[in-house]
Amino acid sequence: MTNQLIVTQLPLLPDSLWPPKQAEKQPNLHTYWQHPEKLPAFVTACPTAMRCLELLGPLAWDHWPERNLQRNWGQTTIPYHALVAAELIKLNEGFTSFGKLRQFLWEHPSLIWLCGFPLIPAPQHLLGFNARASLPTARHFTRLLRRMPNAALQVLLTNSVHHLVAELATRPVAPVECVSLDTKHILAWVKENNPKTYVAERFNKAKQPTGDPDCKLGCKRRHNQRSAPPTPTRHPVAAILKVGDYYWGYASGIVVTQVLGQGEFVLAEWTQPFDQSDVTYFFPLMRQVEERLGGKPRYGTFDAAFDAWYVYAYFYREHDPQTGYAAVPFSEKGGYKANGRQFSPEGLPICAAGLPMPLKFAFTDRTSCLVEHERGKYVCPLLFPQVTGENCPIHHKNWKKGGCTAMMPTSIGTRLRYTLDRESDEYKRLYRQRSAVERINSQAVALGIERPHLRNGRAIANQNTLIYLLINLRFLQRLRQGDPETE
Repeated sequence: MTNQLIVTQLPLLPDSLWPPKQAEKQPNLHTYWQHPEKLPAFVTACPTAMRCLELLGPLAWDHWPERNLQRNWGQTTIPYHALVAAELIKLNEGFTSFGKLRQFLWEHPSLIWLCGFPLIPAPQHLLGFNARASLPTARHFTRLLRRMPNAALQVLLTNSVHHLVAELATRPVAPVECVSLDTKHILAWVKENNPKTYVAERFNKAKQPTGDPDCKLGCKRRHNQRSAPPTPTRHPVAAILKVGDYYWGYASGIVVTQVLGQGEFVLAEWTQPFDQSDVTYFFPLMRQVEERLGGKPRYGTFDAAFDAWYVYAYFYREHDPQTGYAAVPFSEKGGYKANGRQFSPEGLPICAAGLPMPLKFAFTDRTSCLVEHERGKYVCPLLFPQVTGENCPIHHKNWKKGGCTAMMPTSIGTRLRYTLDRESDEYKRLYRQRSAVERINSQAVALGIERPHLRNGRAIANQNTLIYLLINLRFLQRLRQGDPETE
């Protein structure tokens, strides 16, 4: 029996079941989820509405930072919580536009009541309200998504993390100790990203696309650029080496954690224009992780883009015998290879002759790195702090130029970056957990994160947050249903 046939058998909606007026507290899905007996019969009779309530109900909608609804604009003010619930339903049902969402809600009027849209009375209708008139237009849906502050959505994402951590605490699994961070490129909805459309200066970063005022030009790097085929000796043709793919758009950075045998979920997320480097996501995202977990995680695993001294220093705990570390591949910056520089027990770099190099001076570096830090110059021990009169034991080529020198950050993260044993079984076991972020990205791509049909940075950032929130809610539902590995 269809929902329409079920509705025709029900009486008009009584006054006690109408959503509270705007002067009163707005209804919330969490209360209805905890007390389903408060739901009207036409809602409980709709399987689609009850399925959506089961998915969205665990969130703390009663703590939602709603906007001021007491504004006399001559029209009904749509609460943000109704938009968020409708957008989550749109993503979960796989609709690609707000027009299709609006049609779906109109065909399921119980969802209109459940989400909390202001109802337009209509005694001539079966339920006592006009379903189509109670919904905002597709354009107004987009306008609300663009204007809604992202901080309000982060409240719900935080709540989903707390629910997952509490649920996992009741199971025989290890607590959250290892996190993974990565970025996902997002293509702006502009003609410059369409290779079939002629654009005179497609990749001129000074010419902002008219379709999106917030997107930026960036490059999606490729790691296989060094494996270009050699130029043949006969009929030589230079090999075309593609450095990377250029797009106008954004990038979404996420921090996820894997629960062995259960799955993975999102701890933090942040969206920026595409011209920002990967390492700019590290500290803002890790601050979110600390707030949601109540402290720093012990381990982190990242790709080579995050091979920086401050990443290693972040996970190091001084005077802790069980200190964690960051599992990051060595990127061979500056001509050095992994384990190519050795250090003494005191933390001094060792020169090619095997001698610890003393620190000559240190200064605050504010230009060569995203993080302001102390940088030091280490020099030849045979010439500083005093000249010993001895010659270099290996007759190094730099001896006649004043001896070997090394300029590097004085942080312990520098030493950890060079001395980390990347061939150990523990490192490989930890680094395998980085695949969790790839699986989350695959789920996000299936939900439409890569090519959003939106033309505003804030709207795209809000939709990204909702996508990751839905991924967490789906994982929570699978956990509570006892089938965590099923998608």
